[in-house]
Amino acid sequence: MSPGQPPSAEPARHPVPGDLEPIPGQLALPGMPSPADEAAGGQATLPGLEGAVLEVAAAEARGADDAELAAVAAELGALDGDGSRMAAAIRGALDMLLDGQHTGRYRWDQLHKTEKTHAGTLVEIALARSLRLADGVALDYTIAGADVDCKFSRRRGGWMIPPEADGELLLLVQASDEDGTWSAGLVRAAPQHLSPGGNRDGKRALNDRGRAAVRWLHARAPLAENALIKLPDRDVAAIFALPSGQQRVNELFRRAQRMPVSRTVVATVAMQDDYMKRVRGGGGARDQLRAEGIVIFGDYAGDQVLASALGLPRPGPGEFVSARLARRPASEPVRYDRVIRLAGADWRLAAPAEPAEPAPALPR
Repeated sequence: MSPGQPPSAEPARHPVPGDLEPIPGQLALPGMPSPADEAAGGQATLPGLEGAVLEVAAAEARGADDAELAAVAAELGALDGDGSRMAAAIRGALDMLLDGQHTGRYRWDQLHKTEKTHAGTLVEIALARSLRLADGVALDYTIAGADVDCKFSRRRGGWMIPPEADGELLLLVQASDEDGTWSAGLVRAAPQHLSPGGNRDGKRALNDRGRAAVRWLHARAPLAENALIKLPDRDVAAIFALPSGQQRVNELFRRAQRMPVSRTVVATVAMQDDYMKRVRGGGGARDQLRAEGIVIFGDYAGDQVLASALGLPRPGPGEFVSARLARRPASEPVRYDRVIRLAGADWRLAAPAEPAEPAPALPR
């Protein structure tokens, strides 16, 4: 203590940059923002919290401060609240691209590279027709008075944004037969949402912040199944190995039992203009497979009730579900939730080891 210094005086402290006083007793831990950092531009992000800050920023980007985006979302919700129209349009666009009736193709990887580039255009047109969307001024659509560009990708995050869409609203669509899902969402192509570098056409992808900012209208919703994708490769090979369209359709319903089979799949297997004739009674698969105990339920109201009673998928519009039936023995207890009454007898789903017996015709 220097002579003349009062006993209560505090020891001298080192000056703090920016003349900011530290809180007495607070330790400056490694990685914590310094007072100088705060004075320069606010509190720095602590290690490990970068993701949380990104999520907050994304939530703000999805938030109510983009009134135009919110209006477009509301309009699309009013047009197609459950997404059924969008789902049908996407399914139809993919089926049109594959053109299975004339090519026998049923998988994305069977397409030529040039064909894949047209997928986005087909989806864009299909959605416009299904939802009756007006043409845009500079972009694809006008929705709720706003210009909106439609972008399709087979995988999430694969959308490429052209320079003319910078700053504009995007309707992002994704669908995959392999995953059996589709998604649709909205995002603003703001600079902070796009990658800094583009391809040779100047198109850019969404960055992490942009992908987090997407306002999903429908996320990973079920896409109408393609039965040929669900079947094992050996079963598909056995179907297509047969020489005639009728034989291939018969084999399809033998091997794709208890799952929805669409008309498009039937057309892909038959590869004939009159492909529906290969299913119907009067000589089609319904008649030819009954001797093996296999019945084919369609989208008739009566068929839907019977299929549901057996615990099978309910055939939707343009769908079929096949199953092998067995007569319930008199000694077997009745399970009313899994038995149907046909031709004066009770029928249930056949177990694999049960011998085949002729099945009754479905009522019409």
